[in-house]
Amino acid sequence: MSIDAIFKALADPTRLRIARLLSAMELAVGELAQVLGQSQPRVSRHVGILCDAGLAERRREGSWVFLRAVGGEDAGPVLAALDRLLATAQAQHPEFAEQCAADRRKLAAIRSARDSNAENYFARHAGEWDELRALHTPDIEVEDELARALADAPLGAVLDIGTGTGRMAELFADDADHIVALDKNLEMLRVARAKLQHLPTAQVELVQGDFADLPFAAASFDTVLLHQVLHFAQDPELAMTEAARVTRPGGRIAIVDFAAHTNEELRDRYQHARLGFSDRQMEALLGAAGFVASQPVALEGAQLVVKIWIGKRRGSPVEDTAKQTASSRKEAHS
Repeated sequence: MSIDAIFKALADPTRLRIARLLSAMELAVGELAQVLGQSQPRVSRHVGILCDAGLAERRREGSWVFLRAVGGEDAGPVLAALDRLLATAQAQHPEFAEQCAADRRKLAAIRSARDSNAENYFARHAGEWDELRALHTPDIEVEDELARALADAPLGAVLDIGTGTGRMAELFADDADHIVALDKNLEMLRVARAKLQHLPTAQVELVQGDFADLPFAAASFDTVLLHQVLHFAQDPELAMTEAARVTRPGGRIAIVDFAAHTNEELRDRYQHARLGFSDRQMEALLGAAGFVASQPVALEGAQLVVKIWIGKRRGSPVEDTAKQTASSRKEAHS
């Protein structure tokens, strides 16, 4: 990180405004242009300078490019100090404060547009979801049970795989150090972004990605969630292996899904690749991925039984591979 590049990047009124906007929420380049009242190419040039200086980072979602601030205490003392400096400048400099306040007011239109898009999406799919919800235990009961199942240890850094509407990220945001909400579907990410936009940008991060190829380094998370996701996997073993790869030794995975059932309609109407999982199947999946399974929790009383399976990561992927190799050698020589 170049101190010279940082201060050069901030030596421009528009880039100062962008820095303050990104401290409030993650924004697409087009949304920034809307707030700033400038052309998108011009805003992109400013964004490029901020990103090159390490003050912001880009993430592409389809044809959109989203920007988020690189700041806060976790970003290191220099960027954390810059956050505080800009906040102080906004508080103490009337002209800068007035401009920032005007920009923040324009963010209301962005938030409103996101909410409207989310409502439209729900309206199109509400009938399908209501029919599916009627088949299983109410969501609030499942959420309460999941929260209890995870309450015996700190959540730490959380990965919510297949975040959908962002409900799990919202549920655990206050108790986690940081949450990454991942989904492959761009439209669902837009819905989640609308739902989570009231949370601090440093607390929740939205990422497009596939559960079969997670875009994260090994051992990045303390808690991994797969809430009503695994039944969409054509290859659950691969999804579990990837989840294990990004889970730290001693970390936990929580899987919420249906117990094994015979409702074939869910394949055709809702694209479920798996008709739930038996405890034996799930224990095997967890064990093969390097997790020690605890006693599952069943939420019965409806046509589809919802189950919660919790697993604790035994060790690093390298350690697990070494153990498996040693075990294979031992069997070969016995």
